[in-house]
Amino acid sequence: MLKKDFFTSGWSFSEDERYLRNKFQMMNIAILLSSTAVVYGSILNIYKGFYYLAIFEFSLFLMNIFLWFLLRRSKSFYDLVSIIVTAQFTFLLLLLVYVSSAEDMKHTWYFTYPIIILYFKNEKYAIPWFIFLISMLLIAPIQPFFHTDYTFFQLFYLSFVLSIVSIIVYFYKVKMDEATHIISTQEKVLSKKVEELTQKDKMLTLQSKQAVMGEMISMIAHQWRQPLSTVTLSISNLQVKKLLGEEINPAEVDKALENISDTVVYLSQTIDDFQTYFRPDKELNNIDINELIQKAIAFVEPRLKKTDIEIQFFSQQPIEVMTYTNELIQVLLNIINNAVDELISRDIKHPQVIINIFNREEAVAISIADNAGGIDEEHLDSIFEPYFSTKGKNGTGLGLYMSQMIMQKQFHTEIEVKSTNYGSIFTIIVPKKLA
Repeated sequence: MLKKDFFTSGWSFSEDERYLRNKFQMMNIAILLSSTAVVYGSILNIYKGFYYLAIFEFSLFLMNIFLWFLLRRSKSFYDLVSIIVTAQFTFLLLLLVYVSSAEDMKHTWYFTYPIIILYFKNEKYAIPWFIFLISMLLIAPIQPFFHTDYTFFQLFYLSFVLSIVSIIVYFYKVKMDEATHIISTQEKVLSKKVEELTQKDKMLTLQSKQAVMGEMISMIAHQWRQPLSTVTLSISNLQVKKLLGEEINPAEVDKALENISDTVVYLSQTIDDFQTYFRPDKELNNIDINELIQKAIAFVEPRLKKTDIEIQFFSQQPIEVMTYTNELIQVLLNIINNAVDELISRDIKHPQVIINIFNREEAVAISIADNAGGIDEEHLDSIFEPYFSTKGKNGTGLGLYMSQMIMQKQFHTEIEVKSTNYGSIFTIIVPKKLA
């Protein structure tokens, strides 16, 4: 039996069984202390020559061992064990009145009785046991069968004090039960709220992924349009020459086929890049931060061909980071795409997105700046909230929210943002090595 399971009799209890678990703990503590007391009493009685009392107390010790195994047999035996232990304590305390005198001070054990009956049994069962003990105490000095050294006044006074202590313990237990119930209720409410927030977070993550997937599909379309046009043009040139009856030079056919082959390889590489991006693994990768940013820019470049937007990336010497590559690319894409959207919607002259890297001791700071005129001050505190968007129907309001969630949960940092009348600067802090 493991030490940590000793006081719960080896049983596991759910949160709803917390009260029963506390009862098992109290019962095991009582049996342990009782066993210690009766062993000590047996040794002491043998030393004094009270062999019958020693045998009686040793039998109580054997009874405790039986009760200890009974509790570990089934939870349903608790009520039976509580009756036996309560009866054991009751009659043992009554016995003290007959085998000891007031000078021995053994009657102080009576003040443990309220704890015994109130914690082992329900209140409605505890009261009859308490009344029985008080009654037996009061009739002890006037009954004709056994002699006792206690006077009626002494036992009456003891019963009075015992009643006061019992009332105090009872109200304390009631308050403790109320506090336990309140805490249990609050924990259930909190657990429910956490579950709701977890589900909401999963839903937002899914919606964000779907939104990003839509953007990525659009990027694939941009990425493929020009290469497919090249393939179509190469094939068309050969078909037109054939229809016109012109002689087709074998070298020209080989060149066209080579161009088509190179284009197909390029398209295949594009699919591999996007497939890697959407792979749901969470493996840490060792990568140069410059290379990672170049990958993110490569995803966006096809979208920029029909615009005047210029992306300037001032690369640094190789800086190796151990990081979640795909998640970081998603964050970069969300911020860069937002900058591009604002530059297009506001029709900025000489639109620019400038990306810089700042090498720090334990992290790398990536700043993404634009000249789109900045973010309205009233919106600045809300841009990382879910479903907040200034794009109307064209925005999901999830990009920056999920980017912030990724940085907080995966990288244990936050996205910083500064805004002026000239433009906005988003700064991403990437630890060089994640634990």
